[in-house]
Order: sequence, then C-alpha cells, then structure tokens
Amino acid sequence: MMNCQYEVEELENGEAALEAFMNCTKNPDHKNFIPMDKFTLNDLPLDYRDQDFFDLIKATADLTVRIGVPFVSENRPEYWPKENKKYPFSEKRNTTTSRTGTGKIYVYKYIDGCGFDGYGRNFKSPTGTKLETTNKYCPCQKCQDSGEKKNVWWEIFIFTATHLVYDEIEASKAVCRLFYDAEDSEVTLLENLSLVYANVERDVCEMKYVTCDAELGDKLYQTVQLCYDLLKKNFEGNFTSKFVFIVSHPHGSSKHVSFGRLQDNERYEELNADYDLSKLTYDTPTCPGSSGAKVYCLGLNMSGEYVHRGSLDSNLNYSSTGFCSKKC
Repeated sequence: MMNCQYEVEELENGEAALEAFMNCTKNPDHKNFIPMDKFTLNDLPLDYRDQDFFDLIKATADLTVRIGVPFVSENRPEYWPKENKKYPFSEKRNTTTSRTGTGKIYVYKYIDGCGFDGYGRNFKSPTGTKLETTNKYCPCQKCQDSGEKKNVWWEIFIFTATHLVYDEIEASKAVCRLFYDAEDSEVTLLENLSLVYANVERDVCEMKYVTCDAELGDKLYQTVQLCYDLLKKNFEGNFTSKFVFIVSHPHGSSKHVSFGRLQDNERYEELNADYDLSKLTYDTPTCPGSSGAKVYCLGLNMSGEYVHRGSLDSNLNYSSTGFCSKKC
C-alpha cells in the first residue's frame, strides 16, 4: 500500500462542520467543489455537458449520505493487515471520538419475501445471489414492536469505508443523514444500522437499514431505478477519457461534487471470469470528510463499488479496492 492520508473528518471538542470547512488546509478555498444545491448543467466540463449525464450526477447525489460515527470500537487493530502501518483511530479505541465521512446508498424492494434491484432483477450483481427470504413480512423493528404484518418493505444498504465504520459496534452507533444538499436541508436520518460485512483489506464495508416507510423507500428506490435507466445509455461508451466525479460531504458539511481524471487503474487480482479487483488513483478534489464516498469513473463499470480512501504523497487521491470489468 502506498503512503495514504485517510480523509475522515474528526470533529474535535464538538467543532462544527462549517468551522472545519472554513479552516481546511488541503483545499483552503474549495474552489473546485460545487455545492450540490447550486450545481447546474453549465458546471460540467464542455465535453461532458449532457443533460442525461447531469441528471445521473444529480441522482447519484440523492443516494449520497453523510455518515457520523460517535464512537471508536475497541476492536480496531493497531496496524493494517500485513503491513506495518498504523490503522486509523487505533490510538483512540473505546473512546467517544466523533468523526464524519460519506457513504453511498443502494436499495432493494421486497414484496412477499422476493427482492428486486433497480433493474427489476431478483439477484445481486456481480455475485448472482438470489434476493429471496422465507420471511414474507417486513422485519423492521417498528413492525416487530407493533405486531404489524406489512408484506412490502425496503432494504437500504449504505456502502462506505471500513476505516470510517469498522465493525458492528461502530455501525450500531453510526447515523446517516440523507438529502443533505444545503445547510438548511430538512433533516432525514437513518439510525440503528446493522453491519452486513466489513473487509478491512479492501477497506470497504456495508451497513443495512430496513423500513416499510413507503414514502422514504419508494423515493430512494425510484432514484436507484433512475440511475440504472441513465446508465443503460452507456456513458462509458460515449466518452473516451477517464472522467471521475465524486459526491461527498467535505468536513461533514452539506453535499458537494468535484470532477477530475483517472490516473491509474491498478488491477491486482481476478475476482471471477468477468471482473478483476483493482484500485484507482485520480486527481478529483477531495477533503477530510470525503472518506467512503463512491468514486464514479466513466470508461470503467460505474457500479464497481470503489470508495474514496484518501490522498497520496503524490497529491493524487486513492480508492479502496473495487471490481473492474475485464472488458474495460
């Protein structure tokens, strides 16, 4: 692993996000970060000034969340696996150290125990795992407590980095803020999350929230469907350059988007017959608080699940391990 400065924002002594944003040393003026509530078609580089592409970025932004974690698990290792490098926050284990980062949502809709992704498929890609359960009713805590039996529910998954959310202890205390596009945005929170998996070597983790709230569930699911519909137009085939965009919550502030270029796609292992595991480097601007944000790269499969990790000594930025189509 190259020397990487991880970009979790630690809010010391209750420091406000706005104060951290104003005191930034990496990007002091944030001139290359566009606030999501002010983002327009004209903000896109001329070669990418396309209405469908603009709509895709807006849709992915609606699926981007600010993640706050108010506790450091005692289970965090001292060092990264197989490396003599300190693991983030290992010196603050079992403390109420508050920090923020970013995550990406995707959603499955369940009807009578049968789940569907945004394409309407009954399986997960790329694993092919069936979205089926013997339970025909919503398993959320609200239904369990009330005895209600709703046969339609949504499983909301939040994908981020393990150096932000390490294990079940941290996931259970994490809070996701949705639709935080401006400082005065209405507050919508997901709490009491469960950990689905955490892969420390790849630096990726997945949390889950289950709800039968039709207003929230359908809003998010329809946004996922919109993303998939726009991706079907094959943006990867329309552009030859490796354009990278990231939507994140720098310093725990409201949502911003930034643009740049892919510098390298380091393939290092075969995942299966169709995909390789790889890591990306890119010059897209990021800040503390961007850790865990989805890295979108045109010219690669857009669903490769790369998340932002941090910055390198070379001043480039660096992703977690994701999966890249062998066709790219």
